Amino acid sequence: MLTNLYIENIAVIEKTSIDFSDGLNVLTGETGAGKSIIIDSINAVLGNRTSRELIRNGCENAFVSAVFSSPSERALSVLKENGFEDEDGEILIQREISLSGKGKCRINGRPATVSMLKAIGTGLINIHGQHESYELMSPELHINYIDKLGELDDELEAYRTAYRSYKKLSAELSKAQTDEAERARKTDLLSYQVKEIEDADMYVGEVEELTEQKKLIENKEKIAAALNEAKEYLNGGDENDGAVQMLDAACEAMSRISDVLPDAEPLTQRLQNAVYELEDCCNEVINMWDAADAEVDNVEEIDDRLDLIHTLGRKYGSTIEEMLDYLEKAKKELEYLERYEENREALIQECEEAHKKADELAAALSEKRRKVAVKFSEAVKAEMTFLDMPNVELVVRQDKCELNNFGCDDIEILISANPGEQPKSVAKIASGGELSRMMLAIKNVLADKDDIDTLIFDEVDTGISGSAAQKVGLKLKEVSKSRQVLCVTHQAQIAALADSHYKIMKQVNDGKTYTGVTVLDHEGRRDELARIIGGVEMTKATLDYAEEMLSQNN
Repeated sequence: MLTNLYIENIAVIEKTSIDFSDGLNVLTGETGAGKSIIIDSINAVLGNRTSRELIRNGCENAFVSAVFSSPSERALSVLKENGFEDEDGEILIQREISLSGKGKCRINGRPATVSMLKAIGTGLINIHGQHESYELMSPELHINYIDKLGELDDELEAYRTAYRSYKKLSAELSKAQTDEAERARKTDLLSYQVKEIEDADMYVGEVEELTEQKKLIENKEKIAAALNEAKEYLNGGDENDGAVQMLDAACEAMSRISDVLPDAEPLTQRLQNAVYELEDCCNEVINMWDAADAEVDNVEEIDDRLDLIHTLGRKYGSTIEEMLDYLEKAKKELEYLERYEENREALIQECEEAHKKADELAAALSEKRRKVAVKFSEAVKAEMTFLDMPNVELVVRQDKCELNNFGCDDIEILISANPGEQPKSVAKIASGGELSRMMLAIKNVLADKDDIDTLIFDEVDTGISGSAAQKVGLKLKEVSKSRQVLCVTHQAQIAALADSHYKIMKQVNDGKTYTGVTVLDHEGRRDELARIIGGVEMTKATLDYAEEMLSQNN
């Protein structure tokens, strides 16, 4: 639960620290005192979007921190998934907002991102406010209530997997069903491209070989002269001996003294080996000479070949590897087009099977929703009856529709608040007070479907008073027995039920506005209830009534 909230330089709050308790925590104060700023600050540490306009006038930065104790397993799981550990069973979330736009976030003292705050925050606090009324006023969102109550996440995900597969195949079939003229045009183009590349008969490394071959031809005279000179030095000419003959003669000379000079024998053998090696070198030079002399001296043919490869490269790829890859893809596509009817029939069959599977899963999901919808209507109606709407009629309209991301159901909650009236769309007939109570009723029905420890109700009492407000307070009190509840309210009947009561107060000093938060004792609670009941003037009657309310509820 949320144990401490620290706020600095947020709007009219210069600096305040609030320690919340378990049970029902109520926040009251005059209109404009800054109650909404508390909610805005909590939203900030939960990773929701903030505005630099929240920063107090004259300040460069604003800061909010929140401490959560005994977090839920869901929150701890998300915490670990993002690389954080809880600190002795607590989570500390901090967020700094800067005019420069360079805000900072931390979780347990370590840097974090806003998205991490948002991911972890969803498992820590659930805020019910004006956006919840938006959900009720938006029929397309009603289906989420049914799925949550029925715990249908697994069934919905199984359906969505099948539906995505069907949509993918359907798109492929639509793409494949081009007209005959387009297929013929594309077949002709691919046939030409395949033939052009295949006729070129290229291979990987050919450009490098041709370039090297061209270089040799262009330097043929230089190569021939060098080889001829090397051959003469090694093998000699008509008038002189070469290195081979001279080395062989040296070897012969050394061999004549090997029988009288023992050290000559090893040297003689080395010289003989050198003769063999030099003879081998000489043969290689001769072979290179013969090869160079036989080389086709046609640079134009090589240039033509390189030009052809370069021309094809502008169409099909910058390298031969890329052109050959293009060739393989073109051949496959050409084969597909040539076998169009056969492939089309197979794709149609596959698409029909995928649609059938998605349709079956959608139908099964729809049937489960139908059963859950009955339970939902009964449970919410019971809650609303308790909340001083005894004549309410609530039904869930469930019509079949085309397959979509949610299945085949068009679901809308219909309500009738008065006897004899047919249930109609919530958006058309519900008043502000009815919306508030309906929202609370739905949240109570769905409360056990998550493990979030802290619920915040922001002005859930909008549009109600009297006994209805009393019933809303009793319901909030009931919910607070199993989890922490924070409630911003204008109703004395609700405030009187608080386990902890906080007053938001605004004052002006030296031309500047300051808002503070005070934890009220019994006398302070009595005075605040009397203010809510009677306005600015607190009479003995309102004070006595406030005292009576506190006595009855504590």
